[in-house]
Amino acid sequence: MQSLWMVLASLLFACMGVCVKLGTQWFSVGEMVFFRGAIAMIMATGVAALQGIPLRTRNWRLQASRSAAGSLALLCYFFALGVLPLATAVTLNYTSPIFVAVLLALVFRERLRWPVLASVLLGFAGVVLLLQPTLSPDQWLGAAAGLGSGLIASFAYLSVRELGRAGEPEVRTVFWFSATTTLLGLPWATGSTITTTDAGGWAALAGIGLFGGAAQFAMTRAYRFGKTIVSANLAYTTVIFSSLFGVWFWDETLPLGAWVAIALIIASGVAVSIATRDVGTPAGERLQARHSD
Repeated sequence: MQSLWMVLASLLFACMGVCVKLGTQWFSVGEMVFFRGAIAMIMATGVAALQGIPLRTRNWRLQASRSAAGSLALLCYFFALGVLPLATAVTLNYTSPIFVAVLLALVFRERLRWPVLASVLLGFAGVVLLLQPTLSPDQWLGAAAGLGSGLIASFAYLSVRELGRAGEPEVRTVFWFSATTTLLGLPWATGSTITTTDAGGWAALAGIGLFGGAAQFAMTRAYRFGKTIVSANLAYTTVIFSSLFGVWFWDETLPLGAWVAIALIIASGVAVSIATRDVGTPAGERLQARHSD
């Protein structure tokens, strides 16, 4: 049953991506980031009240680092969604486990076993294959943003694991991340006049916040009560759902090389999870902290 929570979270994240891509015809990236944060913040406040969990935190440094990295990653991700095919943008965002492994080696000086290293190399080969032959010149900035979202999110994932080890409730972490995202998007929301009367535009904004917030809570439940390794690998079903939505809504067709690249990146993420399934090691613990934005 807990595996179904992760599949549901993946579906909801893919739905959020659809709403972002639809919303680009009415709103700026900053405006959509603002509504993503504001609606999720309201949801987190309600859940915290129902559970009797105070939102005040003693681990404000960890919360600040997780929230800042996650919010910047989300900004990059939303920009990529507006420029790239849906499946491509989502796949680049899901390179974060690969970057986590690299960070463990470069920043934390942890020795990675050869299966992890091989998985990382496989992932980067997939990235090169996905970017080089399949993107037009006007899509390269979006590709850089998508890859940047995966890189920046990897810092957030390391903070999430440390917050878990510090005993922070997940709903509190979701609240502070959402609050930071709201503040990040506030200049765009207040500096522009949202005048659309199109019901589709308002539905897209609502969907960004509601789907994103609901996905976070479904994912949290999957990780709390299910097997971490299973949840981490099922998270990649977001790519599958996004691919189907891309074909359905925009008739997006990717060349064979792009699909091979996507398969390599997914295989790399799954292999990293399997290679680090021994969560008793520091590296394993951090690599299993798989919390999407």
